[in-house]
Amino acid sequence: MVNSMTGFAASEGTFADTRFSWDIRSVNAKGLDIRMRLPDWIAGLDQAVRAHLTKTLGRGNVTVNLRLNREAGASDLAVDEDALNGILSALRLVEERAIQNRVTLHAPSSADILSMRGVLGSAQPQDEDQAPLLAALMADFATLTDAFCEMRRTEGQNLLTILQKQLDQIETLTAAAKEAADARRPQVAQTLRDNLARVLDNAEGADADRVAQELALLAVKADVQEELDRLHAHVSAARELLTTKGPVGRKLDFLMQEFNRETNTLCSKSQSTDLTRIGLELKAVIDQMREQVQNVE
Repeated sequence: MVNSMTGFAASEGTFADTRFSWDIRSVNAKGLDIRMRLPDWIAGLDQAVRAHLTKTLGRGNVTVNLRLNREAGASDLAVDEDALNGILSALRLVEERAIQNRVTLHAPSSADILSMRGVLGSAQPQDEDQAPLLAALMADFATLTDAFCEMRRTEGQNLLTILQKQLDQIETLTAAAKEAADARRPQVAQTLRDNLARVLDNAEGADADRVAQELALLAVKADVQEELDRLHAHVSAARELLTTKGPVGRKLDFLMQEFNRETNTLCSKSQSTDLTRIGLELKAVIDQMREQVQNVE
C-alpha cells in the first residue's frame, strides 16, 4: 500500500459552550516533522495530539491547527499580558527605527493592538475541569486523522498508478537497450580489430599478445550486460516495494539513485547512437519517477 505524504482535512465541532475547528495538512519531508498551533491552556493536549500522529503517520511535514471560540460575553475576555508586552516592545522598536530613518508612522489605536493575534482571548477559569473538553477534542481529532489518512491513501493510489507506468517504461527501454547492445556487438568487435591492426602496424617490436590483452580489456569495459541486468533487478525490487505495507518512500528514493547510476554507466559505455538515445530516454523517465517518489511516505 503506497501512501502519499500530501494531504489535508478539516473539521468543526462543539462541546458545552466551546466551538472548535481543526485542520491538518502535510507535505513531503525526509522524516516526520510535526508542527502544531494549539491553545496552551488545555493541559495534555499537545502531548496527546503528537502521540496520536506519531503512532499514525510515518513521514511528512505535518501542520495541525486548532481554533477555539467560547460562546461567552465580553466579561469572559482576557488580555494575554505576555503577548501584549511582546507586541508593545516590537512597536517601540519599529518607532525608533522609523525616527532614525525619518519615516513618519501613524500610531496604532488600542483597538488595533487588541485585534492583533494572541492579545485578546477567552478567559479560562483556573478551577475548570479540562478533562471533558480534552476528551471531546481528541475524539474529534481521531476522526479527523482518519479522514486525513484516507486522503493520503487516495493520493498514494494515484502515485502508485503513475509509478507502475514509469516502471513499465523503464522495463521496455531496458529491453530496447539490450537489442541495441546486441546489434552494436559486430561493430564493436570490428572496431577493436581495426584498432589492433593500427597499433601493430605503428608499434614496431610491440608484444602482440600484450596489445591483444589490452584491447580485450577494453571490450570487457564496453560490455553493458551487467548494467542491463541490474536495471531489470531494480525494476523487480521497485515493484516489490510498491506492494509492501508501511512507509517505503526512503527505500524507493535510494533505489532511484541506483537506477540513475546504472543508466549513467550505460550511456558512458554506449559507443552507439541508438544505445545513447535509449540511455537518455531512460534518464528522463527515471528523473520523472524520482520526482514522484519524493511524495511517497
